Amino acid sequence: MRFLIILLLFSSTISAQKVYQKSYFDDGLIKEEGWLNNSKKVDYWKFYYSNGKIEKEGHYKNGQASKYWYFYRLDGTKKSEGHYSNGVKNNWWLFYDDMEMINHKCQLKNNQKNGYCLMYENKKLISARKYRAGKQIKEWTDLKSFKKENNLRDLQ
Repeated sequence: MRFLIILLLFSSTISAQKVYQKSYFDDGLIKEEGWLNNSKKVDYWKFYYSNGKIEKEGHYKNGQASKYWYFYRLDGTKKSEGHYSNGVKNNWWLFYDDMEMINHKCQLKNNQKNGYCLMYENKKLISARKYRAGKQIKEWTDLKSFKKENNLRDLQ
């Protein structure tokens, strides 16, 4: 009886350990890789396109996206990056054009624009927009008036 209890405790401990998981496309190229704990994604994961280029990478906590994530286009160029908490996009996110230059930066809350979005062209700030729950409520095309109305200094 004592041996059976020890064996059961040992087997349940083994099944609860983290394991590194890899899955592959039919042609043998890697599709995704990362850590599982009790069948839930945890820690750092990478996902790939079928051409072998990385699609996205970031952290999981209890099966939900968390912390900082990076997203890439099919050709491997940077598409966007930003924060997740409890599986939803929050805080500042950066969005890139095809030349990997910042196109715009936005504050997000629960996967929606909520706060400021700063729009860029050729590394120069061209406008600012304010959003509430995904809806645009104001836009500034003059940096001076935007800074004045929002009590901001040294905005680049």
